[in-house]
Amino acid sequence: MRTVVRGWRWRRNTLRRRSDVMEAWTVLVVSVLLFVVAPLVGVAAGLHAHDRAQTAAVVERSERHHVRAEVVAGPARRLHTVQGDRRHPYQAVVRWTEPGKAARTAQARVPAGTRPGDQVTVWFDTRGHSVAPPPDDVAVWQHTVTVGVCAAGGAAAVVLFGHAVERRIALRHRMAEWERAWARTGPKWTRPRT
Repeated sequence: MRTVVRGWRWRRNTLRRRSDVMEAWTVLVVSVLLFVVAPLVGVAAGLHAHDRAQTAAVVERSERHHVRAEVVAGPARRLHTVQGDRRHPYQAVVRWTEPGKAARTAQARVPAGTRPGDQVTVWFDTRGHSVAPPPDDVAVWQHTVTVGVCAAGGAAAVVLFGHAVERRIALRHRMAEWERAWARTGPKWTRPRT
């Protein structure tokens, strides 16, 4: 039957070695780093990413405007993922009229399944080029959570990798310590008795 003694590495004991004490302290430090510091790193990175994404979204909203337009010709081509966005993956010819101006026609991003005659909302930048809509609050929060989770996971991975390296080094020291102890004790046990 095996008996589990909790905290044996912390108590005074003739069998306790220096490596046992170091291992106990290492486990404590790793636990604090994993359960306190890594989540704090994730929160800090997420908040920083949220501020930057929110600022970028405000700038994009100020630089872009949208109009309601009618699709004149069906989606001509699918945009590359770098150029397009998920909600508006196609480009088609659209026509709209701004108040006090003549009707305008341009190539613009449109949702999938758009047919000629459909009314769509299209976004343009200050130069009149068709652009993706600016990120909304949901996209900003998705970015925030993604950055926060990745930062916390990265911090945890670094801590666990450091702990694995430390355990490997500690194992080498422990084996050397046992070799030295056996070198002192072994001859007493293996000497022939008369």
